[in-house]
Amino acid sequence: MAEPPRDDNVDDAFRAFLEGLRTTLPGVQVLFAFLLILPLQESFHDLAPSERVAFYIAFFGSALASILLIAPSAHQRLRAPVSGVKRHSARHLQITVRITIVGTIIFAMALAAAVYLVSSLVMDGIGVLLATLAVTALLGWSWFYVPLVTFSDKE
Repeated sequence: MAEPPRDDNVDDAFRAFLEGLRTTLPGVQVLFAFLLILPLQESFHDLAPSERVAFYIAFFGSALASILLIAPSAHQRLRAPVSGVKRHSARHLQITVRITIVGTIIFAMALAAAVYLVSSLVMDGIGVLLATLAVTALLGWSWFYVPLVTFSDKE
């Protein structure tokens, strides 16, 4: 794990971190909103058991991801100068980054489950599996492999 930033750089690192989250949250919230209305549709009761499992994984996953990805912004507001608590410390930045990584992993699982659910409603058989595997592989490669393996600290 990389060294935490020095205290004089923590504020800038935290600000850049929150800026990155602003681009992630709309995707999580749109997925959650879509899944929130799905049970209100008449056809929801016709879902196969595997489709219901995929729905619950996607629904609860997107809810958990929302909670975890919004947490750093809540920390920012709660640790205001009025409270007397230092707004940003290196330790706080480390914790919020870890919370965000867990939220991102859960969101990836929710997204894959949503792809499975929608694919199973549109296609049959191997197409559902291929669509889900393709999206999951792309998620794994672009969200995790590229930043962790492609860009090493030894460059």
